Amino acid sequence: MTYLIDASVFIFRAWFSIPDSMTDDEKNPVNAVYGFTRFLSDFIENEQPEFIAAAFDESLSKSFRNEIYPDYKANREPAPPELKRQFQQCRDITRALGVCECADAAYEADDLIGTMAAGMRDAGHTITIVSRDKDLLQILQSGDTFWDCIGDRTIPYHAVPESFGVRAEQMVDFLALAGDSVDNIPGAPGVGPKTATALLGFFESVHDVYENLDRVADMPVRGASKLGARLAANKDKVMVSRELAQIRYDAPIGADEAFLERRVPDLDSLNALYDDAGFGDGLRRQAQRIFDSY
Repeated sequence: MTYLIDASVFIFRAWFSIPDSMTDDEKNPVNAVYGFTRFLSDFIENEQPEFIAAAFDESLSKSFRNEIYPDYKANREPAPPELKRQFQQCRDITRALGVCECADAAYEADDLIGTMAAGMRDAGHTITIVSRDKDLLQILQSGDTFWDCIGDRTIPYHAVPESFGVRAEQMVDFLALAGDSVDNIPGAPGVGPKTATALLGFFESVHDVYENLDRVADMPVRGASKLGARLAANKDKVMVSRELAQIRYDAPIGADEAFLERRVPDLDSLNALYDDAGFGDGLRRQAQRIFDSY
């Protein structure tokens, strides 16, 4: 089993849930660092993973997707400086805990996770993706699991249709049709989640939809008689949306067992990082337990 963590989910959760009055000696907020470190330490101690990685987003506005569609994620506010600083601290602590950490200027965390999943799957591993982001469901294959730690919910590959209405392989097509307001992916105007789900229950994929537009009118959904024409008029938007939603599997990172194998924690580095953040004995004792159990 290989665990691939979508780190930003847990950093942002800590940033919003823990008061920013939690600061270091220089009055810099460390709330996100503390929350993420607690999460990751608990995860390692409870799961004792042999293969694990945490993927970070380096930029919200400079990925290759912005070259395809400049408005991609343009609706998001940039992270404030005090949070950017904590992102780097989280990466340093992740590495010191013995966990592979990675980020790339052109590829997003989703692409890093996809690339590592593909590499480890080739080596015979099943994958557990630790996140809340439904976009990552498209990576799952038979034997894999999506684990929403925050919501305390695990979704095996075979249960994705029950939870989301489409198969894991169809999630990219769902996003292409319905769009995604969080990432500013346009989708097809007038095609919401219900219609997208209905289309993908009738057709295998977006490509199958466009090869059979004359059959769209036969679908048992409201407005089916006009839906084919709407889809035809917005084909370019749908195809661009699919390209934006498609996770890549060729990011320039390691993706083999040597790259993802968990290593013994560097206690000296951890203690120095915890000193800088002003953390007390609790996390240090936990790091020692992780070290002792390695």
